[in-house]
Parts: sequence; structure tokens; C-alpha cells
Amino acid sequence: MPKRRTVTRRDFLQRVAAGAATVGTAWAAAAARAQVPGEGEPVVLGHIGLGGMGTGHLNGLSRNPRCRIVAVCDVHLERAERGADIVAAGGGSAEVYQDFRHVIDRPDIDGVVIATPDHWHALPTVMACSAGKDVYCEKPMHLFIDEGKEMVDTARRYGRVVQIGTQQRNQTHIRHAVELVRSGRIGKVHTCHTWFGGGSGGGWPEAGVIPPELDWDLWLGPAPRVPYHQNRFGNFRMYWDYSGGRLTDWGTHLMDIIHWGTGEDAPLSIEATGRYATDGIYDMPEAMRVTYEYPSYTMFWSQPPPDPLPLGDNREYGMYFEGTDGRLFVDREKYIIEPEEADAEPIGDGDFQLGPGIFHQDDWLNCIATRQRPTSDVAIGHRSTSAPHLGNIAFRLGRRLNWEPQSQRFIDDDEANRWLSRPYRTPWTL
Repeated sequence: MPKRRTVTRRDFLQRVAAGAATVGTAWAAAAARAQVPGEGEPVVLGHIGLGGMGTGHLNGLSRNPRCRIVAVCDVHLERAERGADIVAAGGGSAEVYQDFRHVIDRPDIDGVVIATPDHWHALPTVMACSAGKDVYCEKPMHLFIDEGKEMVDTARRYGRVVQIGTQQRNQTHIRHAVELVRSGRIGKVHTCHTWFGGGSGGGWPEAGVIPPELDWDLWLGPAPRVPYHQNRFGNFRMYWDYSGGRLTDWGTHLMDIIHWGTGEDAPLSIEATGRYATDGIYDMPEAMRVTYEYPSYTMFWSQPPPDPLPLGDNREYGMYFEGTDGRLFVDREKYIIEPEEADAEPIGDGDFQLGPGIFHQDDWLNCIATRQRPTSDVAIGHRSTSAPHLGNIAFRLGRRLNWEPQSQRFIDDDEANRWLSRPYRTPWTL
């Protein structure tokens, strides 16, 4: 068996620091880019959606001197009020809103951070771009592929900077793993794997009473009208109406890196098998196996993970590349390459170069200042979100599907193409 090299995130950062004088030009340029100061006045921001990720973004950006947060919004009014307290603790002051449209209507706001449930990503992004605002949008970027096409088109039409929350693209050791693969260190890639742990049935809890601080109708928005249920509100990713389960939640992150490493981001055919939970309120599959055929490689999604794992010991999630001359595994903590000689020489001028990552939100702020496209630009995020959706559509239809990447339509398949969008509930339109 070839010898393998395991490099943790900490190990790799130490290697970068020790070899800073000899690294390639892209690394030096990226390091300099990370130091770009904000130009002029701080970027004025509004935050829409203050659940777990939304609060995390707010905590970081409220203490960033390059921006000033003036508005916080959530359909759950107590969350919005807690958001205002976070801004105040950072020395600022923010108005509280329950309806995101009031935030977008404010002419003094330069950009918005959207961390709502998935079915509420497309419409606020399109509205914000149309209003001349830059956007940081959490992943998965959209619930339907046609929504994503509209998000990309609108961002381009109005010249907006739209960063998607696939932050792995700014992790330095992941970037280096991509450099190794794209530079041919493991040969020509022919097989890739991504995986995540299984789903859950969710039990059968009783429906509840709408909390007085929650605007349930606004939370549902364009999705079908249903009675309030705490499980829908608190674990929305396990319902088709609002999300795409583990496949869009984690698959978007993992397939994003596979796309980057291979240089191919759109499959030509998709086939999926799996099963639903036999008990419980959630309507997502608890197990899935998806096979994607790309022009030059095959990618597999496994939920739960494959047994045995192709490389490494992370049974929660992973990204794996297999080439003609070696293989590489990467997660958020480390990469493993085999044979170890494939990582013996530093990335040089003739190689595929990315350079080190920076804090994902700072990447967005830098691009607002420079008007460049961010690392997780909206068009990249669209492709990385589309692949998981294609897997879900193949699973729900129970047959192999053929995809045309340029038109972003299924080939000669009207039934499958109907799954690319859905009518919005009145009065919402995209």
C-alpha cells in the first residue's frame, strides 16, 4: 500500500507560515488581498434571519469595524430583538423589523445578510439585488433550480456582489487540497465520493399553537399554507416544502469542493435510490445513494456513509478524489493524500494556484470594496446547489435522468422539468 500523508488544518497552517518566503505568487497575492482595508465609510448592513447561522454572522460582523449594522429582521420578533441586543453589545444600534421588505426598502443600506430558511433565500436575494444592494446568502442557495437561475441573472444585471455561505472555499487546507488535485498530483480523477450520516423520522409530536411573537404566515411565505408545527419551524430542513434534506444541507458544501477539484460542475446524468423513514413526521429520505455522471468522472453521494470508507476515518461527512496515480480525502480538519510523495513539492508557478483562504465574510466585504467576484460567487453557488437538487429529483421520480447543463433542463423529460420550479403562494412572486 502506498504511504499516505495526513495533514491537519493546524499542521498545514504551520507549514504555510514556515514556507512563506518560498510559496507561489498566488499565495502571496491572496495573503495581500486578505489585508485589503475597507474603503471610505463602513459598509452599512441589514441582517435578515436570526436563527443559528444568522446569529453567528451577526456576532461576527457586529464587531467588524469595516461594517455598520443598522437593521435586524426575523419573523420571530424575539429573535430580532435579541439581534438588536447583539449589535448594541458591539457598540452599535439597529432597528428591529419583522418583515424583510422594510430592510430592503431602506436606501441607506448597502448590503444584506440573508440567513433565513432555504425556501426564503431566492426572493429576498432577487429583491435586494434589484434594489442595488450586495448580498451574503446562506446555503443552500435556493430551493428550486429555476430560482437559482433568476438569482444569478439578477445579480449580474444589477452588478451586485453576492457571496454564498459555502465557507469551505475559504479554508486554507481545503484550498490546498484542491490545488493538489487540479495540479494533477493524483493523476486524472475518475471517481469521487461525498457522504453524510443518515436522516431521522422525527417522531409524531402534537401540532402546536402559533407563538404570539411569530408571524407564521410570513415564515411560510411562498410555500404552501399549513398549520403551525414546532418541528416545521425548528427543523425545516427535513421537509420538502422548505428544503432538500441532508443532500442540499451538507451535499451543497461537499459537492462544491468536488466541483472545484475536478473543474467540472454540472452532471450529465443522475440516478438515485433510497428509502424514507418508516415512522415520523419528517418527509425526507433517511437513506440515499446518488450516482452522478460528469463528463470525465463519476461522483457518488452516500447517506449514510459508504462502508468501508474509501479513505480516512470521518464517518460523519467527507470529500474524496480518486485518480489514476493516487487519491485524496479532505474534510474541515485535515486532508490525507496517497502516495505521500504527491505532496512533497510545494505548489509552483506551473501549478493550479489558489492561495490561502480568509474569513468568508471578509472576502465578501473585500469584494464590496473592489467590486470583484467573491470566492463563493452566486454562479458557483448555483451550480453547487443544483447538483443536490438534481439528486433529489431523481430520487423522487425513481429513475435515471439526463441533464443538459447549458439550458439547465432535463432532456426530453417534461415530467422532470416540472420539478425545476413551483408556483409561489399568493401574493408572492419571483
